Amino acid sequence: MSILVTGATGTVGSLVVQGLAAAGAEVSAFVRTPGKQAFPAGVKEVVGDLTDVPSLRAALSSVRTLFLLNAVTPDEVTQALVALNLAREAGIERVVYLSVIHADKFTNVPHFTGKHTVERMIESLDIPATILRPAYFMQNERMVQQVIQGYGVYPMPIGSTGVAMIDARDIADIAVAELQRRNRAPAPLPRVTLELVGPELLTGASAAGIWSAALGRDVRYGGDDVAAFEGQIASSSPSWLAYDMRLMMAGIQKFGMHGSHGAADRLEAILGRPLRKYADFVNESVAAA
Repeated sequence: MSILVTGATGTVGSLVVQGLAAAGAEVSAFVRTPGKQAFPAGVKEVVGDLTDVPSLRAALSSVRTLFLLNAVTPDEVTQALVALNLAREAGIERVVYLSVIHADKFTNVPHFTGKHTVERMIESLDIPATILRPAYFMQNERMVQQVIQGYGVYPMPIGSTGVAMIDARDIADIAVAELQRRNRAPAPLPRVTLELVGPELLTGASAAGIWSAALGRDVRYGGDDVAAFEGQIASSSPSWLAYDMRLMMAGIQKFGMHGSHGAADRLEAILGRPLRKYADFVNESVAAA
C-alpha cells in the first residue's frame, strides 16, 4: 500500500510527505541525494533520478500509488512521460499528478505546455489519475519578500486581470487527501481534475496594498514590465528559466489565473475547512522575518 512521492524535497513535495506520514500512510520519498532532508519517522528514502530509468523502475516496482511532481527543467516533459510509462509498466493504477492551471491557454510558456502534454497522455491512455491544476503559489512571494520590505515595492508583474493565489500548504493537503482516497480504494477510481485556487482574486495593486497593511507603511506595485522582470530573474537563474517566467507573467497579465465557478468551494469541501487567505500568509511571513 506504499505511496511514492517524487519531488519530495521541494516545497509541495516535502509537505505532501509530511502530511501522508502524519496520516499514518506508508510513504517512500524519491530523492537524488540520501540524507539531504530530514523526513518524518517511518518515511523510506528511495534514491534515484527521474532521468535514470533503472532507478525509477526499481522505485516503482513495489508501490501502489504515485504522486508525480516534476520540477521546472528543460527535460520536464521527458521526465514525466517516462515516469508515467514506467508506472503503467509496473501496474500502478493510482496516480496524482501536479500540473498547472490554464496549461491549455498559456501555449507559449514552456513549462505550461509541457504539463499540458502530460495531461494529454493521462487522458489518451485513460490513466486512473487525479490531475491537480494549481494557480500561483503564495509561497512564491518569499523570493521577493526582501525587496518588498527593503524597498517598498511589490515586484511581481501579475497585472490587473486577477490571480487566485493559493497557499502551498493547501495544495499539499488536497494532494494528500486525493492520494489517500486513491490508495485506499479497492479498485482504480475514475480520472478527475481539480483546479487549485485560493478564495480571492488578487492584482498587483491589491497585493501591494496587503503588504502595506502588514508592514504599516506604503508598498507600491512595481508595474507590468515583464522584460525587467526577466532581467531580475536572469541575474540569479538560468536564462531559459528567466524567459519562461517572463512568458508566464505575460500570460497572467492577459488571462489571469481564475478558477471555474465553484472551484474554491469544492476544495474547501475536500479540506473540511476554509482555504488560507493571502493576507494571513503575508502577516505570517512578516512576523517570521
